[in-house]
Amino acid sequence: MKTLIALALAFAMSLPAAAQNQPPAVPKTTYIHAGRLLAVPGQAPRGASTIIVRNDKIAEVRDGFVSPEGGATLIDLKDRFVLPGLIDAHVHLLGIGGDPLSSRLKALSAEPADEVLYGAGNARATLMAGFTTVRDLHDDPHGIRALRDAIERGDVDGPTIVNAGAAISTTGGHGDPRNGLAEPYAHAIAETAENICDGPSDCTRAVRRQVGLGALVIKFAATGGVLSDVSGGLGRAFTADEMKAIVDTAHGLGRKVAAHSHAVEGTKGALAAGADSIEHGSFLDDEAIALFKRTGAYLVPTEMASVTVVAQARAGVLPASTIPKAEAVAAAMVDSHRRAFRAGVKFAFGTDSGVSKHGDNAKEFALLVEQVGMSPAQAIRTATVAAADLLGQSNRIGTVEAGKAADIIAVSASPLEDVRRLERVDFVMHGGHVVKGSGARCPASSTACSE
Repeated sequence: MKTLIALALAFAMSLPAAAQNQPPAVPKTTYIHAGRLLAVPGQAPRGASTIIVRNDKIAEVRDGFVSPEGGATLIDLKDRFVLPGLIDAHVHLLGIGGDPLSSRLKALSAEPADEVLYGAGNARATLMAGFTTVRDLHDDPHGIRALRDAIERGDVDGPTIVNAGAAISTTGGHGDPRNGLAEPYAHAIAETAENICDGPSDCTRAVRRQVGLGALVIKFAATGGVLSDVSGGLGRAFTADEMKAIVDTAHGLGRKVAAHSHAVEGTKGALAAGADSIEHGSFLDDEAIALFKRTGAYLVPTEMASVTVVAQARAGVLPASTIPKAEAVAAAMVDSHRRAFRAGVKFAFGTDSGVSKHGDNAKEFALLVEQVGMSPAQAIRTATVAAADLLGQSNRIGTVEAGKAADIIAVSASPLEDVRRLERVDFVMHGGHVVKGSGARCPASSTACSE
């Protein structure tokens, strides 16, 4: 036994020395020749540019088409408009997306593993659409954490995920999984529903539990929701003390807070409590808009969700209780968001995909232009610079600059002229890896990519 221990120790001690004798790893270097480059959305695009990527980071951005160094790979996007990877600040990746009838029919038979596998497909569709980072705002905490980590390891193609786990809800509120279920099923679910809280101390517990399950951001349902299978409406759900407990606990644990809110009193309560973003914000008055500006909180408008849910409700694929709520939200949302935008409220891009089909995320851009009144440049900024700021990741994503993650996309022509061009992304790099691309990739010694 002593001999075995001695051998094991000798082997273990030899590993660092062996590692030290290895030559240093050579960084993987890629040169991207971009015909036009929107390096910092909100600023004017650059002309011919070269983006130098080393491993998973942007090392340098130069003017003109720079010849690659020896051993580098060249990606030719001279005929493309290049911009930062897009960010969707409101998605639900797990389960069947965009098909509520199928989702409800399979809810009682689907295993957690099924939901994660659906999620892997949804994540890939989202990445292929040019969205390299997403904020997932309510899914099974275990499943979304597993998917997040699998993507981070490189086992699965998908965007970087900032996950909330399960949204914090009051009893009977939007996010209570027992809503609309027969009592035997509701009773069974109650034993595992760790996101339900009533009273400040219980809400503190619920936030801590979601963080313990891996949540990187906290979401709570400040009001009722359109898709909740209850007839309780869209009114305020939490008391001021409950909201303050949620926000203070999350902030104390280093997590930002997203508040789902439709009714204006819920929005004002969440903003007063210190929420970092309001999701939906369908009914806004002047006081709510002033609170947005005073607190610096973001509005994540999810225009696609309203359009999609109204169509689904009228088609009869949603419970009858959702129809009046969907129509009320649709009628109010456009006016509220247009007034908020004109007043200078900060907007961050979010679609609520999962309600709509995954991979269709970029359709939100046209709605921001047509319904809210943004220019294409302003709409693009919501999904890059602004969304990165909301996530607290401006130092990592949102622009094509040295030191940032090599999350880069390209389209055939300028989306500043027609924002719908972002619905047809044909090149995607995520963390330095090309996952979708029509640009020619050539070794430095090749002349195939030369002019």
